[in-house]
Amino acid sequence: MHAVRSLLWIGPGDRFAADLAQETPTLDVVFEPSLEGALRLALGGFDAVVLDAPDPAAAREALPALRKKARRQPVLVRLDACAAPERAGLLAAGAGDVMLRDPEGGQRGELVERLERLVREARPGQARPRTEPRLPGMIGQSPQMAEVFALVECAARSRATVLVTGETGTGKELIARAVHELGPRAGQPFVGLNCAAFPETLLESELFGSLRGAFTGAHRDRKGLFEAADGGTLFLDEVSETSGPFQAKLLRALQEREVRPVGGARARRVDVRVIAATHRDLRREAGQGRFREDLYYRLAVFPIHAPPLRERASDVRALASHFAELQGRAEGRPPVRWSQDALRLLEAWHWPGNVRELENEVARALALAEPGATLTPAHFSRRLAGLVEPVESQLAPDDSLRASVRRIEAWLIRRALDAHGGRRAETARRLRITREGLYN
Repeated sequence: MHAVRSLLWIGPGDRFAADLAQETPTLDVVFEPSLEGALRLALGGFDAVVLDAPDPAAAREALPALRKKARRQPVLVRLDACAAPERAGLLAAGAGDVMLRDPEGGQRGELVERLERLVREARPGQARPRTEPRLPGMIGQSPQMAEVFALVECAARSRATVLVTGETGTGKELIARAVHELGPRAGQPFVGLNCAAFPETLLESELFGSLRGAFTGAHRDRKGLFEAADGGTLFLDEVSETSGPFQAKLLRALQEREVRPVGGARARRVDVRVIAATHRDLRREAGQGRFREDLYYRLAVFPIHAPPLRERASDVRALASHFAELQGRAEGRPPVRWSQDALRLLEAWHWPGNVRELENEVARALALAEPGATLTPAHFSRRLAGLVEPVESQLAPDDSLRASVRRIEAWLIRRALDAHGGRRAETARRLRITREGLYN
């Protein structure tokens, strides 16, 4: 049984998806070309609203009035694909979901599926979380991740070469896999290679292949990863760790869409989408001559930045619960429970190792806890528990909030002075305060 029976469509009627009518032949649709006309209608009679906006600015301007009138009806915004980075702002403005129009069509059933999900989530008695696209293995509802989700959706519809940047452990390969699995190459191979794990001589044969006798140990012809990924996607992780001569060969392969095996004279055609990743600032590397500038521009056609976990602390709880569920399921454990102190501690940590560090921390906590036990700060490693112990030692039970903050501030300053040999100017610089502020 369909959850959507009546729909208000705000925008040009000629953009109404034909497959919507085919998928739900009994759907009652009212078309209203203008927002003003829509606001004059009794919206209580509709299950959902589609705002087919010409641009993000128009959608952002219309949403407050529309949300005020449509109190229980979810609003789905449709935009052109080039507007993907605006998705986070539209979700924050009250959109239940943002769907990017495919200029070539091919969205059969997707609009219906999204509307059905939105309406079911909006039923009375059910929480209505912010909707995000179904990206394989990717968790997060922060504005930073909403922008990543939107860019991934946009990249998946494109044929452009993608460059994923971000610190180690931020999930760059997950982003690359999502681009592959949401795009037209989803049924084809996804082949990944860490360029930093191979010396240059082996890296060339690994990617381009080699012929028998091309070098010592080459006892047979060997197909390279470019050919193995033919028709699919080749993911080159840490592409910045390659040498200049290799970068020149990679550039030629990208330009000509053909590879020449080591020891071979003839090139072989390949149909491969390349997604590269690096933890370095590749633009700066190119500007300083450590990376070929022409290759940088060939790779960075569609850049996506994976934000560090410290910049999206609101996602930490969801990620921790996700990792605990996966680990528990693999080990046959009952569902885990978290104490509020444990969750607050996870949110307070700065996670230099990003999502990968959080995953390892959760795995360690589960290994220490008894099945069915509630996870507390005592189950975490010393580096996390060390956040709590020194602070607790400075507090007095009858302190006010201001007095507690002063005690902790004094402890932090004493620790910084000890670390810098009592040098006040250096201590102030490290604490990013003025010397006058330190004296005060």
